[in-house]
Amino acid sequence: MAGYEPEKRILKKIKIVSVLGARPQFIKAAPVSALIRFKYRKKIREILVHTGQHYDRNMSDIFFRQMRIPKPKYNLGVGGGEHGAMTGRMMEKIENVLQKEKPDWVMVYGDTNSTLAGALAASKMQIPVAHVEAGLRSFNMRMPEEINRILTDHVSQLLFCPTKTAVKNLKKEGITQGVSLSGDVMMDAANFYRLKAKKIKLNRWCLQEKSYAFVTIHRQENTDNLSNLKEILRALIKISQKGMVVFAIHPRTRKVIEKNPILKKLLQPKVEQKNHWNLQKNKKIKKKTGIMFLEPLGYLETQRLLMGAKVTLTDSGGLQKEAFFHQVPCITLRNETEWLETKKSGLNTLAGSNYKKILSAYKAVKNKVPQKIKLQHATDKIIKALISKI
Repeated sequence: MAGYEPEKRILKKIKIVSVLGARPQFIKAAPVSALIRFKYRKKIREILVHTGQHYDRNMSDIFFRQMRIPKPKYNLGVGGGEHGAMTGRMMEKIENVLQKEKPDWVMVYGDTNSTLAGALAASKMQIPVAHVEAGLRSFNMRMPEEINRILTDHVSQLLFCPTKTAVKNLKKEGITQGVSLSGDVMMDAANFYRLKAKKIKLNRWCLQEKSYAFVTIHRQENTDNLSNLKEILRALIKISQKGMVVFAIHPRTRKVIEKNPILKKLLQPKVEQKNHWNLQKNKKIKKKTGIMFLEPLGYLETQRLLMGAKVTLTDSGGLQKEAFFHQVPCITLRNETEWLETKKSGLNTLAGSNYKKILSAYKAVKNKVPQKIKLQHATDKIIKALISKI
């Protein structure tokens, strides 16, 4: 916007507006926000904006409480609807916030509609944008997240890349200014909360260490494609005949299953036999085989179940990384991944929604050897870079 200038401050305290909206962003923002409060509070003032993209208690509130993220100053309440409509409503409301706050930086995380809305609103007002987790590419333009990533990167002034591959991706697109290899803030979060998560007992779910497979499914390419979802569920049923499958079910996935007679019929005979089908309230399960459905979990519960699993099956990019951090073999229910490093390590296998590939990858899990990984500390690098640019 013509004539826009950041608010002038005598002490030159930097004001950052951080735009969040979905659970992966809460995880990424937690270590950054914590370091600002405890180490850089005299130099930085952070304003948190929650778009409302994930508004369910189990998808939002619990993360703020468990990870001790401050209550957002602004909650925009924009949740649901088609991608374009949602992003447009977010932009309008974020623009109002930026007009009022006049920040030095707008910081966005990851690749959701909230990410793109924050980046575009700031860019149109000529406020510099810092993108945490920049440079990721799946090279699948059918994914809404891929479009969000590309557009956000091309309007950002600081691009914090978690991997060398991400830096190379940006260079191929002609983006070299403001790019830095910061490391991964999700690793900082995993390391910081690891011990706290470990204190949670697996017997809360009647489970034992390395005795089950942990599953999440949420991407539209699987939930909106009944053929894909059917193949995945068939594979999970087969796996559940040999061991417990713990399925933390996303609201979108649950609605699809509940509304589709074919999927319910596919599951019901198996579930009735083992008494594990309960989408409303999970009961204590004593049997060692079957599918245990859980409501969306908090961050600490997710980390605990992931750490205790013998394998995870997921279409989540974040869970792929967290499995790698905790040295748990991962079967990715997609045909591509943004995290090539996890695949190169041998701990991540791409199986897509193919029944045979999923079962083949599951059988091969016992041969996976944990890889040694070098710990990264991205958070401090990100904050220092922001301070140095003012």
